[in-house]
Amino acid sequence: MEDNNLEEELNKINREPYKGVRDFYPEDMFVQNFIFDVMRKTVISFGFIEYNASILEPTSLYKAKSGEELVGEQTYTFTDRGGRDVTLRPEMTPTVARMVAKRKRELIFPLRWFSIPNMFRYERPQKGRLREHWQLNADLFGIKSVDADVEIISLAYTLMKNFGAKDNNFEIKVNSRKIINSILKDFLKLQDEEGTRLMKLVDKREKIKQDEFNAELSIMLGDKSEVFSKMLKTKSLLDFTSVLPKEISNSEGIKDIQNLINKLNEIGIKNVVFSPDLVRGFDYYTGIVFEIYDKNPENNRSLFGGGRYDDLLDIFGEEKVPAVGFGMGDVTIKDFLNTYDLIPKYNSSVDLYICTLSNEYIPTANKIASELRSKNINVEVNLTDKKIPDQVKIASKKTASFIICIGENEVKTEKYKIKNMETGEEKETQLNEIHDFIK
Repeated sequence: MEDNNLEEELNKINREPYKGVRDFYPEDMFVQNFIFDVMRKTVISFGFIEYNASILEPTSLYKAKSGEELVGEQTYTFTDRGGRDVTLRPEMTPTVARMVAKRKRELIFPLRWFSIPNMFRYERPQKGRLREHWQLNADLFGIKSVDADVEIISLAYTLMKNFGAKDNNFEIKVNSRKIINSILKDFLKLQDEEGTRLMKLVDKREKIKQDEFNAELSIMLGDKSEVFSKMLKTKSLLDFTSVLPKEISNSEGIKDIQNLINKLNEIGIKNVVFSPDLVRGFDYYTGIVFEIYDKNPENNRSLFGGGRYDDLLDIFGEEKVPAVGFGMGDVTIKDFLNTYDLIPKYNSSVDLYICTLSNEYIPTANKIASELRSKNINVEVNLTDKKIPDQVKIASKKTASFIICIGENEVKTEKYKIKNMETGEEKETQLNEIHDFIK
């Protein structure tokens, strides 16, 4: 009776993963590994080195960095068995800040660090946003000049190109927190809290009706709302500066952006545009910010972005370290790759599949497999009693690149007919020739 109850309970268990996370079957892992491989090879080519840390952090780290609201509403936070408040990391920046602060006096700056961790946020799953995702984080610490911003944006651009994107598929939107601050304080005369409210309104401008946006803007800015609205609608840095008061049009932020665009153009990055309504991470960034934006109407959205955050170590009471970086999520970049058909065809990692005419030839097949594996050939040996045609079908479904069959004749002659599964080419070889034929 108890066995029947247990079976009924097991049958009720949902086969689906937890909402907002993913299972990765072999075909999915193939795509995930492709994405990670491009990420890793590209950042390493820029001299970045990899770091990592535990997925668990003290909740106090996020309260200090992001505030109670994010921790209370968007994180997976719990009390462990020792009574400590613990959070599954929702982002990597607090962790890397902690690590840099811990060894700041031992580290040799500038630092070029990267990681590809998974992160968790409790929010409504939708296209491009899940409750768990992986994200490439690339950060450059210790350089104050705009050259660091140029390098980070160049890295982001190179990543897109290495994924197969063309320049006309995406654009790089840039702005500066310094420009935003000048407008808020020097022109609009807003206090910090009022400025934050205005930037939140600007950030959701594309998500609400224009009439609603204009009404809220008018309440906040009064007779200056029309000029501010005109600023947001400009399409170039020249047009933008033409509607600014003179003291702001000559500000440090404007000069930084012009310098950035010029230097990017000099190294062949032409699809960079000034975007006055780009206000990502208003409370977080201190200088230049950027976003990589997909131009395809089917996926017209921000893919990833970053910027300069020189107040990185403030929460640890450490002296400031200039820093600039970005985070590229696996979900949005996969959507981009699907949109442009840039995901490679699935192939398993099996180089050679060895069929056996009967179970008595499995030991011989294993011996051959062992020798080939020592030469970096990935070999799968049939361990079933299926007929040869069925074994060949299995090898084909597993997308094995080559196949050989072992029977009485092969054991006696020590010669093996190897077949290329893609081209159909066959060749009789000796064991010491198989490696060269495959490679």
